Amino acid sequence: MFGRRQGGVASSGYDESWYYATARGMVRHPSLTESLDVDVCVVGAGYTGLSAAIELAERGFTVALLEGHRVGAGASGRNGGVLGMGQRKDQDDLESMLGMPAAQQMWQIACDANQLVRDRVARFNIDCDLTDGELHVAHKSRYVSAMWRYTEHLAQHYGYTDQRNIDRDEVAAIMGVDTYYGGVLDKQAGHLHPLNLALGLGRAAAELGVQIFEQSVVTNIQQPAPDRVIASTAAGRVTAKFLVLACNGYLGNLNSNAGKYQMPINNFVLATAPLGAARARQINRDNVAIVDSRFVVNYFHNSPDQRLIFGGGENYSPFFPKDIKAFVRQHMLAVYPQLADVVIDYAWGGTLAITMRRMPSFGRQGRNIYWAQGYSGHGIAMANMGGKLVAEAITGQAGRFDLFANLRHIPFPGGRWLRWPGLVAGMLYYSMLDKF
Repeated sequence: MFGRRQGGVASSGYDESWYYATARGMVRHPSLTESLDVDVCVVGAGYTGLSAAIELAERGFTVALLEGHRVGAGASGRNGGVLGMGQRKDQDDLESMLGMPAAQQMWQIACDANQLVRDRVARFNIDCDLTDGELHVAHKSRYVSAMWRYTEHLAQHYGYTDQRNIDRDEVAAIMGVDTYYGGVLDKQAGHLHPLNLALGLGRAAAELGVQIFEQSVVTNIQQPAPDRVIASTAAGRVTAKFLVLACNGYLGNLNSNAGKYQMPINNFVLATAPLGAARARQINRDNVAIVDSRFVVNYFHNSPDQRLIFGGGENYSPFFPKDIKAFVRQHMLAVYPQLADVVIDYAWGGTLAITMRRMPSFGRQGRNIYWAQGYSGHGIAMANMGGKLVAEAITGQAGRFDLFANLRHIPFPGGRWLRWPGLVAGMLYYSMLDKF
């Protein structure tokens, strides 16, 4: 049993996950203890930062990457491992917000993001257990028809035919429970080992010449000239032509312009003891990622060693629950009551960043500070793409970056950890709707 640990701190609970216990290719990078002068300084070694570093290094830029703890220590190495399709908001919502042409561009970027992850896994030989298939299931009967109409909408207006509607009986056959009323199976989505993906991207970045520094918390950012940015740590500093903020829920107070459009929340995951092949197949016959329709979403899949990896529950506090195993277990048993006898081997928390509109927040400050963040729980594909789009913008091809940068975002009132009570009440209100 642990005491209360603080969220939004990359070292807090990083080594408690099943992902950490099964990490492949973890290496130590030095801390920054000198002054460097490079083309680009990237702050944050999660998917966004690693992706930007890879893209920029391949374009001939010199890159220094500063990470406050370890490569992949934030949400990139702790998340539920679901490689999704599409944006965080559905396409019909984006059509209403942006119009059909921009919505179609958003869809294509999302498809490209999914493929980007797959291509990098293959190209860099990243052993991250990439497995095809995601089942989105309805926890209320009235949600099924809307899900099925959306499948038809994607096929009709976007030519996307890799989803199919499935009824309650087939969901029960896949999951071994009749908890859900129907759903949609997407064969282009899937699941993976998120920390091993991050570590593989880190290895690729280093091989491309990126200088990676761990345990190097950036404490101050200065702009002494329009074409220079200085990122300082306790023991060194990096002077660069461009700075990329890739911190997401771990941004803290580093940049108020970026921070006002996102809010950190904590999410929690467990890993059971190995279930054995037969029992693992009973709860997930086809070894797909499963995501339900709740506002506080449950997401789960089986691991290669036949554990259930189950994400459920979140909080809006600076701290994790004292007993994360018990906190997540109650959500798991609401889906799989037959697992009441199963031992929970691992449980961990992490911090992600949401935006008010549940779309990523991209932006720039002046001509040389860029950020991409706020993936709102949809970050494996889109954070990888976010880094790529930042790199495109830095190299003068800002069209796709600006599609996101021009989205109208609403600042969060009341401070970083939802200190405004009305906003907390709003989040709790929507989570309560899951129960009715």
